[in-house]
Amino acid sequence: MFKSKLFFHLKKLKRSFLIWKTLCFLLIGLWFDNFIFKFFLKSSDQKIHLQKKRARWFTNELIQLGSAFIKIGQLLSARPDLIPKTWIKELTTLQDAVPPFSFTKATQIIREELNNNYENIKRIDSLPIGSASLAQVHKATLKNGKKVVFKVQRPNLKTLFKIDLDIMQQIAFILQKNRNWSKGKNWVAIAKECRKVLMKELDFNCEAQYAARFRQQFLDDENILIPEVIWDMSTEKVLCLTYLKGIKISNIKDLKDQNYNLTKIAEVGAISYLKQLINYGFFHADPHPGNLAISNEGKLIFYDFGMMGNITNNLQKRIGSMVKSAALRDASSLVSQLQEAGLISEGIDVGPIRRLVRLMLKEALTPPFSPNIIDKLSGDLYELVYETPFQLPVDLIFVMRALSTYEGVGRMLDPSFNLVSITKPYLISIMSSNNQSPNDLINQLGRQVGEISSKAVGIPKRIDDSLERLEQGDLQLQVRMGESDRQFKNMFTAQKSLGHSILIGSLTIASALLVSKNSSNLAIFPIIFAAPITLDWINCQLKMRKGSRLERFKK
Repeated sequence: MFKSKLFFHLKKLKRSFLIWKTLCFLLIGLWFDNFIFKFFLKSSDQKIHLQKKRARWFTNELIQLGSAFIKIGQLLSARPDLIPKTWIKELTTLQDAVPPFSFTKATQIIREELNNNYENIKRIDSLPIGSASLAQVHKATLKNGKKVVFKVQRPNLKTLFKIDLDIMQQIAFILQKNRNWSKGKNWVAIAKECRKVLMKELDFNCEAQYAARFRQQFLDDENILIPEVIWDMSTEKVLCLTYLKGIKISNIKDLKDQNYNLTKIAEVGAISYLKQLINYGFFHADPHPGNLAISNEGKLIFYDFGMMGNITNNLQKRIGSMVKSAALRDASSLVSQLQEAGLISEGIDVGPIRRLVRLMLKEALTPPFSPNIIDKLSGDLYELVYETPFQLPVDLIFVMRALSTYEGVGRMLDPSFNLVSITKPYLISIMSSNNQSPNDLINQLGRQVGEISSKAVGIPKRIDDSLERLEQGDLQLQVRMGESDRQFKNMFTAQKSLGHSILIGSLTIASALLVSKNSSNLAIFPIIFAAPITLDWINCQLKMRKGSRLERFKK
């Protein structure tokens, strides 16, 4: 007992060292990159290239740290409010394919989890058909002749996750203490949410429920296949699904050799996503090529249900109105609908959002449609959210990422694939019906007339009250000068930076003069005084750079 506790604490200490070492190297690297940006790189392409290199390094470090941090990286790729677009693009490519563990260990886990039900298995293939950070998948045959797959969780994964997530909580607590790093971000709450999501993903009972619900949605769809859950052979650490044979959607050569209609398959996937989002509000959040295949009958197969997304009932009810506003290119109405649906946080300036929505609608709805329109729109959204006080729900980011990922799959199947063109007829039918009866329309018009009437009746009284307050000197005029205030802050930072530059230069000259007069001992004092000023000067430069980047984006 004592030895096991000692081993656990030593393992935790070793993990702490590796994780904190990675964090320190990351912070040093980011500081160095900012320094290079400011003084040596003028081209935006060079800066993006350097950002990509740093993001790639970070991605590789997450892979080295193991399962928990691979999953954390995947969650971070859905948080454009925390990390820049360049990093998001790199993290979305984060693949959790890792070497498989031994077949002996896999069968041992299956036996321990299934108990007596293990006797229902006739044979298990020794070579896994897939291996990821959380589990690996083995084909098997049951005694009743049914072909199935077993998704087997890696051994001791829950213990490792708890160690890593405890350390992550410590890091989040320290980040929250720093005002510069925690500005507009609640790292502790983010760490708790990550912990909740990841621990839930370790429970394969949840994935079984997701798979069953997703299959129920498409039972009557002749173009979609979803594997069935074998409930009596599934547990917290083992998931058993029926085996659906198919050609991976990325294997274009084999699909063409079998004479499949790739254009139709791309369209089937696009329409299925509209049904997931609009009809059901429950969608597959990770439709990368490894999770999609084509059956012998040409049907689209979905695999892996660990990452699913939900759309709130409030949003589902408003989708028809949103489509109408988008079709009319009414940016103000669409932003209002987004606010009422809870997709935009309350109490923020919607001006920049309205401008972005207006540009998005113009680009998305003006023929000829761009083949990667969703990818472009999501990129614009990420630019808006990062380093601004906007807090969009994570599920909305998952929707954008899922659509963007499938858009790439569609173009891989058919180079002329366009998500907007394909889904346009479907959206028009939603816009025209919107599940409203004539009585609903009359009631809606009645409510609008009532609102206008009540406002019109109250206008004379409001004018009279305002005049009375003006006469008594109680009326105050509040003017929002956000742009002027921002310019004033930029000017103050620039003046502060200039003053620091003069002080640093003067102290450097003083130190040099003391050295030239053989007063080396005294020469250290100007350098000591210059050190904190230099740090503040660097901080001013970073603030000015951040402000100029935001200005360029707004233009």
